[in-house]
Amino acid sequence: MSSATLVWFRHDLRLADHPALYRAAGRGGPVVPVFIWAPEEEGDWPPGGAHRWWLHHSLTKLGERLRSKGSGLVLRTGPSLATLRDLIASTGADAVYWNARLDPAPRQRDAEIADALRADGIEVKTFASRILHDPDAVRTTTDGPYHVYTPFRAKFEETVEVGDPLDVPRMGERTTPDDWPESADLDSFGLLPEAQDGVDWAEAMADFWTPGERAAHALLHRFLDDELIDYAEDRNRPDEDGTSHFSPYLHHGELSPRQVWHRVNNWVRNGSMREAADVFLGEIIWREFSYHILHHYPTLPTEPLKGKFEKFDWQVDDEALLRWQRGQTGYPIVDAGMRQLWALGWMHNRVRMIVGSFLTKDLMIPWQEGERWFWDTLVDADLANNAMNWQWVAGSGPDAQPFFRVFNPVSQGEKHDPDGAYVRAWIPELKDVPTTYIHAPWTAPDEMLEAAGVVLGTTYPEPIVDHSDARNRALAAYAEIK
Repeated sequence: MSSATLVWFRHDLRLADHPALYRAAGRGGPVVPVFIWAPEEEGDWPPGGAHRWWLHHSLTKLGERLRSKGSGLVLRTGPSLATLRDLIASTGADAVYWNARLDPAPRQRDAEIADALRADGIEVKTFASRILHDPDAVRTTTDGPYHVYTPFRAKFEETVEVGDPLDVPRMGERTTPDDWPESADLDSFGLLPEAQDGVDWAEAMADFWTPGERAAHALLHRFLDDELIDYAEDRNRPDEDGTSHFSPYLHHGELSPRQVWHRVNNWVRNGSMREAADVFLGEIIWREFSYHILHHYPTLPTEPLKGKFEKFDWQVDDEALLRWQRGQTGYPIVDAGMRQLWALGWMHNRVRMIVGSFLTKDLMIPWQEGERWFWDTLVDADLANNAMNWQWVAGSGPDAQPFFRVFNPVSQGEKHDPDGAYVRAWIPELKDVPTTYIHAPWTAPDEMLEAAGVVLGTTYPEPIVDHSDARNRALAAYAEIK
C-alpha cells in the first residue's frame, strides 16, 4: 500500500474541484485531511469575528462530508509546520498537498513550510484553485501587471482557459479508525461568539446563512433558475433579492470560481441569458482583478496605490466613526446598510459603495478604518476584494472611482431603494415615514414625523453632517493633493 498523503485544508472547504485532495487521492494510499487553526500566522489580518463564525459551521459540514465518504477531518492548532511534522510522524505520510493561498503573509508562510518539509524528504505539491488566472502570466503589452479593469478583462477573456472542475475523488485506502490521528475538538478553537447580556449577535446570521458545500451548490442552482435572468437590472436594488450571495462561499472555498464559471456559461449556452451572464461574470473577473493587484502590490491592504493620497488630509473622529459603524449617521440608506452588515455579516454591494463613499468623503475618515471594520464584520471578508474595493471607493487605488465622484446618500437611496423597502427593513423606527421623505426624514413636515412616531435626535439621529458642505470640504482637501 502506498504511503499516506496529508491534505492541508485552508480556504478550500469542499470536496469537489479540490485539486490537492483529488491528486492526493490519485496516489492510491491513505488520504488524511487536516485543518490547522493558526490565526497568528495570518500576519496583520487574522480572521475576524464573522469569518470565525462561518468557519466553525463550515468545518462542521466539511467533517460530515468527509465522514460520509469514509474519511474524516483532523483538526489541530498551530504552529502549522510543527503540526504537519507531527502528523507526518504519526501517519507515516511521505507527502503533503495543499491548494495555494494568495494573501501575502500566508503565501510567505507556505513557501517557508514547503522548503522545510522538502528538506525533511517530504514530497510537497501545491495547486492553484483560489482564482482562475495566473497573475504572473496575464501581462500587459509592456510585460507588466494590469492597473485598469477593462483591458484586464479583455486580456483575461482572450487568453485564460478555465479548465473543467474536478469531481469528488475516492479517498483511496485509509487507515483504520484506531490509527486515525488524534483530532482537537472544534469548540476548542473558540470560533463562535460568546453571548453578551444574553444576546447572541450571530443569531440573525444563523437564520440567514447556511454554510457548507452542499448549501453553496443549492444556492448556485437557485440563482441560475431564478435570479440570473434579471441580474443586470436587479443587482443594484438592495430592496430586491437580485444578487448571487456567493461571496462567502467563494471566500471560504465551499464553491470554487471554476465551478461558478462553468455552471453559468453552460446554463446560458443557448444565448437566451447571455447579456445577464456577461454582467455577472464581470463580477467574477473583478474578483480576479483584485487578486491580480494584490499579487503584484502586496501592500494593497494598508497603503494607497496612488502615492499622492499619503498626503491627503484624512480626519481622526472616533465619535463619527462609531456612529457610522453602528448605523447612526442620520442618513437612512447608510444606516440601513451598516445595520444589515452587523446583523447578517453581509451588505448589498451597491450599499457597500454608498457607505464607503460616505465614510471616506462625507466624513473624510481613512479608508483603512472602513476596511478594518468590514474585515471583522463580513462573513466574506476576503483580503484582496476588501482592500481593492475600499481603495476603489476612496479614489486611491488602481482603476479607482474618481475622488470627485461623491455619492449623494439621499439620491442614491431614492434611485436604488425607490419605495424605501430596504430602509424600512433595517430601520424600523422609520417604517411609518412616507416614501417621499424616507431617505431624508429631516425634510419631512413636523406633523408628518409626529404621525410616524419619529423624533429626530431622539428616536432617530439627525444627519451627522450636511452632505453638501461635506462634499465641498472633501473636494477642497483633494485639490490640495491634486
